[in-house]
Amino acid sequence: MIEAHLMRLKARHAIGADEVAAIRASIGEIRDYPARRILVEPGEELSFSTLVLKGLISRYKDLSEGQRQVTQVHVPGDFADLHSFTLKRLDHSIMTLTPCKVALVPHAKLTEITERFPHLTRVYWFSTNLDAAIHREWEVSLGRRTAISRCAHILAELRFRLEIVGMADKRSYDLPISQIDLSECLGLTAVHVNRSLRKLREDGIATFRTGRVEIQDLAALEEVGEFDPAYLYPTAVPI
Repeated sequence: MIEAHLMRLKARHAIGADEVAAIRASIGEIRDYPARRILVEPGEELSFSTLVLKGLISRYKDLSEGQRQVTQVHVPGDFADLHSFTLKRLDHSIMTLTPCKVALVPHAKLTEITERFPHLTRVYWFSTNLDAAIHREWEVSLGRRTAISRCAHILAELRFRLEIVGMADKRSYDLPISQIDLSECLGLTAVHVNRSLRKLREDGIATFRTGRVEIQDLAALEEVGEFDPAYLYPTAVPI
């Protein structure tokens, strides 16, 4: 049930059998949600963190005029709100983008992990730092990258992150979201996203349609998006 999460952790850290057992024991309720279900509202008091088992979840903030900015997309294996363990409430919303299966991990169980498994505590600390690194890269896209570069970058990033959990290869992966969803991730209008995706397709780089990304030239996609996976810390990290 949590194999994607374990794959994500083991890609970067040596996780012992006792630590794996502790992670499995921390899982509370398993829930299924449809697409577009708000899981957490800003300011809501939280006593658990949400682990994505299946599907895609977004973090986002809405503005008073109805505009929405997605600040992160979480894939299977990610905690969508591990930071709520220390914050206890969020300043943003969490919503399913697709039908999702999630595991609720009570904060009391996370407290037990911090007290019994200092190495695993550092691993999860690393995870929140990795989230921050992704946020910084998205901020660069929003502030400085062109529309086509933003599109290429997010397609390259999601491919890379999904490959770590066995859900993508160098040529393709499923991405069952809309161009409007992408526009809310990229700070662009749906029209700009459509034009940029068409340019990537016409240049023989990548195609995104009917919920799937097909990559014809991965090197070109990463070049157009100025994508360097170093910020994702893909190799083993001793901590």
